[in-house]
Formats: sequence, structure tokens, C-alpha cells
Amino acid sequence: MTTDPLAWLTDLEGVPSAYAAARDGIDVMLRDRGLRRTSPETTAESLLRGAHASAVLEGSTSTLAQVRDGQADEAARAAVRLSTELLGLSPLLARSPLQALARLHAVAAAGSLPEERLGRPRDADAADRLRTLAGLLIADTSAPALLVAAVVHADLATAAPFPSHNGLVARAAERLVLVARGVDEKSLVVPEAGHLALRPAYESNLRGYAGGGTAGVHAWLLYAAEAYAAGAEASPLRRSAQ
Repeated sequence: MTTDPLAWLTDLEGVPSAYAAARDGIDVMLRDRGLRRTSPETTAESLLRGAHASAVLEGSTSTLAQVRDGQADEAARAAVRLSTELLGLSPLLARSPLQALARLHAVAAAGSLPEERLGRPRDADAADRLRTLAGLLIADTSAPALLVAAVVHADLATAAPFPSHNGLVARAAERLVLVARGVDEKSLVVPEAGHLALRPAYESNLRGYAGGGTAGVHAWLLYAAEAYAAGAEASPLRRSAQ
């Protein structure tokens, strides 16, 4: 008999309805804003906007225009590197999530750490945390894909299992889960922009999640559903359809 490791999260008050509403909003946006007209350029724009937003959350002062022109600071360059490799990692995430997460860190931290530390956990405890998270990603669960993405994001951001760039990796992994699990296969939603738009709540709810209590986890999940709705609003499809 298998046990769903995320089932308890879907029993928390307000979580099922919040995630059903967030998924419905994403599905409506993708359908009604012209998914049939989607081009690789639209996906590239979404990834670029996401890279910029993630970099700002990491402390970057580069503007979107600077990122677009290749004149960004180190944090933004790392985020852009992640964005260029992200979609290609979707099959690996489904097959070998630990390798996919390691690859995300290796890409983000390239040039800033010795090669032997790229993709490697900080210590034994961090390695255990990564293995546990990888186990969640291959577990048989009925939890919504959006909820899985939210848990992956918060776990990586708060456990900081890699020696650097954990915030960038966490947000990239979140987007990757949405792609790999079929929520947003063309990666048109910009969840990173949703977090940036709600930055005070984003940062405070991550601190609550890090506390390890049920209340903090519950608050993070409810916040994340709101952030996904904001990420859908930030999609290039919204602008192009207006």
C-alpha cells in the first residue's frame, strides 16, 4: 500500500479551492488569450520576464531592458542562463528529479564556484533534503501540480541545499514543475513575476514556511495560489491579446 506524501496538504482549509481557482484561471488565460497563436518568441519572452523577476528577488538591480540587451548584472545573467536551459530539463525532471535539480544549480552557478561544487549539496544534511524532495517529485500523489510546484519552490528556497543561487534555483524549479506536469507546457505563465508583484508576502511566507509548522506551510500554500494568479496576469499572452 502506497501513501500519498502530499495528501495532508490538500486537506488544509481553503487549499483545494484556492488551487482549483488558480488552475482554472491559468487554463482560461491560455485558452482565451490565443494559445493557437503562440510562437517560440512568446515563450522566450515569458522566460526572459521570469528571469528578470527572479533576479530582482535575488538582489539584482538590472532593468528588464538591460537584461534584454545583455547588459545585466551577475544575478540576472545567472537567471537568464537558467531560462535558456529550463525547458530542455522537463523530461529529466520526470525521470530523475535529483539530476534535474543538480543541473539547475550547475547552470546558475557556472563561473562563480569551482567546478566540483556545481550541482553538489552543501553537506550531508542538504543531500538528505534534496533526496527527500526528489522523492516527492516521483511519488504517486493526487495533489495538484501547482501545489507540488509550490512545495518544491519553498523547500529549495528555505533549505538552501546548494552552496549558492538557491533562490534562483527554487524559482526555476517551480516553473519547471509547471511545464513538466502539463500545467503550462509552453511556459507562458510568469510565476516569478507573480512573486515579485507580491514581494512582501512572498518573503514573509517563505519565512513562515521555514519555521516548519503547519500554520506556516498552510499560509505559504494559500499565498502561492495567489501568486500563480498574478503570474498568469504577467504572461506575454495578456499583453499581446490586448
